[in-house]
Amino acid sequence: MIIGVPKEIMHDEARVAASPEAVKQYVADGHTVLFERGAGEGAAYHDEDYQAAGAELIQGPEEIYRRAEIIIKVKEPLFNEQLGKHEIDMMHKGQYLITFIHPASPVNHDMVRKMAAQGVVGLTLDGVPRISRAQNLDALTSMSTCAGYKGILMAANDLSFFMPQMFTAVGKIEPAKVLVIGVGVAGLQALATARRLGCITYAADIRPAASEQATSLGAKPIDLGIPADKAVAPGGYALHLSPELLEHERQVLAEHVKDMDVIFCSALVPGKIAPVVITEEMVQSMKPGSVIVDIAIDQGGNCAITTPGERDVKHHVVIEGIKNIPGMLPQSATWMFSQNMYNLVKYLVKDGKMHLDMSDQITSSIVVTTEAGEIIHEGTLEAMGLKK
Repeated sequence: MIIGVPKEIMHDEARVAASPEAVKQYVADGHTVLFERGAGEGAAYHDEDYQAAGAELIQGPEEIYRRAEIIIKVKEPLFNEQLGKHEIDMMHKGQYLITFIHPASPVNHDMVRKMAAQGVVGLTLDGVPRISRAQNLDALTSMSTCAGYKGILMAANDLSFFMPQMFTAVGKIEPAKVLVIGVGVAGLQALATARRLGCITYAADIRPAASEQATSLGAKPIDLGIPADKAVAPGGYALHLSPELLEHERQVLAEHVKDMDVIFCSALVPGKIAPVVITEEMVQSMKPGSVIVDIAIDQGGNCAITTPGERDVKHHVVIEGIKNIPGMLPQSATWMFSQNMYNLVKYLVKDGKMHLDMSDQITSSIVVTTEAGEIIHEGTLEAMGLKK
C-alpha cells in the first residue's frame, strides 16, 4: 500500500509518525512510503536518513494526501494556516487515517463530523485496548511513559532546591517529597524517575492493584479509603466516583498535600473528564516553591486551577499545565510511536490491503468513521449525544 507521512502542523509538535527505521520496515514489507521533506527534523531524523531507508521524499503535504492510501500522523487533523485549508480537505473518500484523534473530546466533534462527511476512515490510537496482545500497538502507553519521565524532570527544573538528599560542609539538605496521584503508566514512570533522582516518593490511587505496583517501586501508598467495588472498572481502569466519594478522596489527600514538594497528577477515567482532586485551597496549603505537574490537563486536569497549556505560579506554587509533554522528548517519543504505528499497520493490512475485521476487539475499538460517512465509535457517539 501507499503510506503517507506528512509533517505535523500543531504548534511546537516536533514528533513525526515514522522514524527512518520504521520506513525501512514498511518498505521491506512491500509498501511505498511518501515522506514530507523536513518532517523529521524536529526529532533529529533527517531527510537523507529517510531517503536511505527507501522513502520517496515529497515537497509539501498536498501530494502526499492526494496519493496515499493510508495517512499516518501523530496528532489529529488541523487547519493548515500556511495552505489555508484543513488537512481533512486534502484527504479523499476511502483513505485511511491513523492517528490520535481523541474523537470523544468535544473540541474534536466538528473535525470528526468533517472526517465522516469526507468518507475518510478514521482510526484512533487512543482507542487501542489495554490487552496483552495489543501491547506493542499501544502508542498511548508509550507516550504516557514519556510524559511520566519528562514530567518529573520538569518538576526538578522548577524546584529551587535539590531533589536528592545532599550532605554538604555546612549541613544536610533533606530529599524532596514527591506524591504521584494516579498510578497508571505515566504515574509509575514518574515514581521510578523521582526515585532515581533520590526523592522520597508517595502514591495515591483508588485502585488497590495500582497501589501495590507503586509499593513495588518503593513508594509509600496513601490509603484513600475508596471501596474497591466503587473504584475499579472492568479491565482494571478507574471508575468515575460519586461526588461524595470524590470529596472523601480530596479530604484524605488534603492531609498529605501540604507536606509535599512535588505533586504529579495523572488520575484519569477513560472517556470522562479528569476528576478534580486538588482544590485551590489545597494549593494554598502547599509550601512556597512547591510544584504541581498536571499531565491530566488534556482531559480537564486534576488540579482546579491549572491553566491549560501554560506554566503558572499561583499561591507561590508552580503549576505546570503543559499539554504535549511527550513532544518534549521528540526523538525517543518518535521512535516508540513509530514502532507502535508500524505494528498496528502490520496488524491491519492483510495481503496488501487494509482489512478491518469489526468482530476483532482491537479493530472495533479504534474505528471512528467509515467510508460510508458514518460515525461508529461508541465513546464518540455517547459524547455527541447520538448513542441509541
